[in-house]
Amino acid sequence: MKVCVIGLGYIGLPTSVMFAKYGVDVIGVDVQPHVVDSLNNGEAHLEEPGLQDFLDEALANGNFKAQLVPEPADAFIIAVPTPNNINDNMSCDLTYVLQAVDNIIPYIRKGSTIIVESTIAPRSIEDYVQPLLEQNGFTIGEDIYLVHCPERVMPGNIFHELANNMRIVGGITPSCSEAGEKVYRTFVKSKIVKTDAKTAEMSKLMENTYRDVNIALANELTKICNDLHINALDVIEMANMHPRVNIHSPGPGVGGHCLAVDPYFIVAKAPETADLISRSRSINSSMPIYIVEKVREIMEMVNGRTITIGGLAYKGDIDDLRESPALEILEMLKSEKKYEVRAYDPYVNHSENAQNLTEALGGSDLFLILTDHSLFKTINDEDTNRMSNKVIFDTRSIVRNVPEDCECINLGSIHNFLNNAVLNV
Repeated sequence: MKVCVIGLGYIGLPTSVMFAKYGVDVIGVDVQPHVVDSLNNGEAHLEEPGLQDFLDEALANGNFKAQLVPEPADAFIIAVPTPNNINDNMSCDLTYVLQAVDNIIPYIRKGSTIIVESTIAPRSIEDYVQPLLEQNGFTIGEDIYLVHCPERVMPGNIFHELANNMRIVGGITPSCSEAGEKVYRTFVKSKIVKTDAKTAEMSKLMENTYRDVNIALANELTKICNDLHINALDVIEMANMHPRVNIHSPGPGVGGHCLAVDPYFIVAKAPETADLISRSRSINSSMPIYIVEKVREIMEMVNGRTITIGGLAYKGDIDDLRESPALEILEMLKSEKKYEVRAYDPYVNHSENAQNLTEALGGSDLFLILTDHSLFKTINDEDTNRMSNKVIFDTRSIVRNVPEDCECINLGSIHNFLNNAVLNV
């Protein structure tokens, strides 16, 4: 089997080299020449555990090559970005998906399977992709097979989840679903559920929307509890002791290519009825402002000027900056003008980055942890001994060990810190 993957980003590249590992002839296509050159030279342009090893193996076996244009193939997998449109409802921008479909049309042959993995709004396959293919003379379900199979992986664990997560294959016709299942059965060890395209589209969106709504509940609870001088983290821990309760953890906001983007695709399709989803997005989007407000209060209490941000990626132990609330918070604090703002993230190449944590914290008044990198779980004396004020604001609630002379606060205890600071003035 020969597979042509369009888009060599966080999903397309791991998917390509996974197919290659299982003996499939894979052509990876990307519009960026430096990405193509880097991959063909054996250098992965993304950070993901195991990715470099998979790429090395694929190149050594001759099962993968990257290029700027597609080739004829048995299956085409489209894994390009689907950003939000800049409009009132932040609807799904299908520009890259439709461009990718248009670009593969000259290379599609009878019996080819076209799979869209990109996360898309409900009915996008039926209303936009299918007509584009039919306008070019193809009969879906007879000449070619059209499928939506949403990616369902977590950065940092992609290769395990590609093989072991259940997959949803939504075809325009039952024969399309059957064709899609045959493609993924190459390496998927778990169950493959066949359905129609629009159900597959909505199922992926609801997976992420469920989590976004749950996080919004935790974030709103945090605000309420801080107003009432109650530790929200204790409340969540106790509530989750109930066998049918699973409240997520609060944090500085929601990032990544899924949770911060996908719920809007549903809202845009049903703006008058998606009230809960829309409100949850607003709550989570408000968290960077809330964190900055609390940072202002902390800095006023300690009479501080220098802030060190720990982590810029949207989640721990990866380099992904997409929709990261840490970047938003960084820019807001820099715009205050009254603070010197530094950052340290060993996974990210960023202009604000210090060389190491000790350097980043030297002379700092506040260590603001915004990403749950494993290295921030334990803070050592050598890291903090040069801080001007030894205060840590852990917005991810991950720190387990700190030096005795440090004050470590989180979203559950910040009300106590601020209240005690007022009483001690």
